[in-house]
Amino acid sequence: MRILLAIVITLAAAWAGYWFIGSSALQSGLAAWFDARRAEGWVAEYSDLSVKGFPNRFDTTLSDLRLADPAAGLGWEAPFLQLLTLSYTPNHIIAVWPHEQRITGPGGAFTLASDDMRASVVADPNTTLALRRSTLTAEDVALTPDDGSGAISAGVLRLAVERLEDASATHQPRYHLGLLAQDVAPPAPVMALLEGDISLARVIDRIAADLTVDFDAPWDRYALEDARPQPTRIAVKSAGLHWGAMSLEASGALRVDIGGRPSGTLTVSARGWRQMLDIAAEAELLTRDLADTAERALAVMAGGNESDAALNIPLTFKGGRVWIGPIPIAPAPVLRLN
Repeated sequence: MRILLAIVITLAAAWAGYWFIGSSALQSGLAAWFDARRAEGWVAEYSDLSVKGFPNRFDTTLSDLRLADPAAGLGWEAPFLQLLTLSYTPNHIIAVWPHEQRITGPGGAFTLASDDMRASVVADPNTTLALRRSTLTAEDVALTPDDGSGAISAGVLRLAVERLEDASATHQPRYHLGLLAQDVAPPAPVMALLEGDISLARVIDRIAADLTVDFDAPWDRYALEDARPQPTRIAVKSAGLHWGAMSLEASGALRVDIGGRPSGTLTVSARGWRQMLDIAAEAELLTRDLADTAERALAVMAGGNESDAALNIPLTFKGGRVWIGPIPIAPAPVLRLN
């Protein structure tokens, strides 16, 4: 009995020592990370850093956070951030965000509000912390710009990322990404432009995407500290939205060059495309004459069918532009991450 008691006491003391050493290392490691960012010219501030959860958890709370990378023009502020993990699986973290955060970027400054925004993050158990998989969930999300242009909101937001092992023929890191947003409300000023005779639901029922993306570098701790990985190939299994009687679905594959210019083809299936043209004209995105011309051209592509059946449109990306057949219709987006 004495031997058993001695073993139990020894194991308990060893575990307690492991927790205190681990919590101290975690606290000092995070403090050193903030010091390193400040040395690089970042704004990297917090008012308090604590680690609790003895004996089986490392529950870290950072208060009054401010992070900004002047070179990238990106910034983030929050009253707190919690990083929760079991002490025996420290590479699996649950991140919990506050109800309100501040984000700044090249597009301006925004307030991000949400209910219960949290993410599960699993990284490699080494110092690079390369991402294996992550799932983010949030409810009642609203992104409000400071310029007064109106908030965009979603009732449900889901984002999932998983690294695919040895899947890329080019041996570049490959990730499977999934996105789901439900009950998406466009900004009020946009909806105000559509108040005419168009019968349109106040919310977009669903926006979803299923993608596989190759990057030129892995998503790990250095992706935040140094340069962001850039996409080199995007395979779109499906991406689209459903808004009342209208829907858009896209699939295909794109290569992305070093300047972020895509090349390849996406096939877009549009249902309710006549109403889409009406909406674009009502919102003054197209003139009425141009919308009428586009309707006649698309009707020809649909074989002269007067119904509003689905229309399949191949969009070709080349030379920095988007093409339908031989006709360039728009500049291609530049796919670069700051």
